[in-house]
Amino acid sequence: QVQLVESGGGLVQPGGSLRLACVYSGRIFSINTVGWYRQAPGKEREYVAGYPDHYTTDYADSVKGRFTISRDNSKDTVYLSMDNLQPEDTAVYYCHLDFYATEEEKYKIWGQGTQVTVSS
Repeated sequence: QVQLVESGGGLVQPGGSLRLACVYSGRIFSINTVGWYRQAPGKEREYVAGYPDHYTTDYADSVKGRFTISRDNSKDTVYLSMDNLQPEDTAVYYCHLDFYATEEEKYKIWGQGTQVTVSS
């Protein structure tokens, strides 16, 4: 069974920075996509950033220039570095993994989420 565990959330003042981490573990044959989403109170979950393939990164317009996604394959970890955080970035941040457990078994899973609160 594959699991995702996020960490790194917290309370930060406007203009501050945080780095989220998502560690994936379990039987993974290959990864299609991995990325970060967020959900603010009363709003739908929205895409933040991701790897649509192994080498390409992609960002929502609202975070371009402020957020950076990166990965360390040796640690099975994906990071989201967030700079110049603003109150509108307040949300629960979720890691998402689209993968093959075998050559034929494809799955999509979510982590449990980590809270990011931007407030003075």
